[in-house]
Amino acid sequence: MYDIAIVGSGPAGISAAINAKIRNKSVIIFGNDELSHKVEISREINNYVGFPNITGVELNNAFRSHLENLEIKITPKRITGVYKMKDKFTLLANRESYEAKCVILALGAETVKPITNERELLGKGVSYCATCDGMFYRDREIAVFCDNESMFEEVEYLAGIAKKVYLCAGFDVKTSVENVEILPSKIAGIIGEKKVEAVTLKDGRRIEVDGVFFLKQAVSADVLLFGLKTENGLITVDRKMQTNIDGCFAAGDCTGTPYQIAKAVGEGNIAAHSAFAYLAK
Repeated sequence: MYDIAIVGSGPAGISAAINAKIRNKSVIIFGNDELSHKVEISREINNYVGFPNITGVELNNAFRSHLENLEIKITPKRITGVYKMKDKFTLLANRESYEAKCVILALGAETVKPITNERELLGKGVSYCATCDGMFYRDREIAVFCDNESMFEEVEYLAGIAKKVYLCAGFDVKTSVENVEILPSKIAGIIGEKKVEAVTLKDGRRIEVDGVFFLKQAVSADVLLFGLKTENGLITVDRKMQTNIDGCFAAGDCTGTPYQIAKAVGEGNIAAHSAFAYLAK
């Protein structure tokens, strides 16, 4: 079991991980090798103290070097669920699980808004985890939204279970899997009251399905952790970065404006120190 689990490898998550390591806490940080895509694609950054006129690539490399100096490794797993137990948290990444005494969410700003009935039918045919819920749809027809090519193997996994997969992808797809049909239009909404019955496309087409999978690079905060208080897609925190769930802290763009690196790094620092105080209890 880790002292602290950090979800997100942007400036806020990196800041929290560095401070945790310096304080000799056992820490695991989930993210990807790119660290922060938002930083990586920044052409020039002028408002981060001490690094005038730096490019996003250069700043990400500086972050990466700092992590390497402290022997902090990014765990390249997509967390699909966080569960609060009595005195610990369990984090799920497909078939793997991790345990930590407290959690820091550094998820970044949510860029993809939920479609009609996505939230309402969660657990009633809507899922965010292929390996968790895929077996419920053996020999059935499902729709899948996938926004990242690195997760296409999960689409193929579902295709090996389901009778038919209607795929809406955010990238160019080349597949020879016979039961996967590439949709020519995006999914506009989900139809159903007690359970998923169909999806509607932006071109007006309706497709009858038994379930809908959203394979997103990042899962929305309130879906990730049941009972987490959010407002307009942003995690509600106090000045200590504490959420409404004891032992869960949040930092960075997921807590709101301003969406700036300095703010994210500062909040990551605060969240880490609040986590130290929580662990001390």
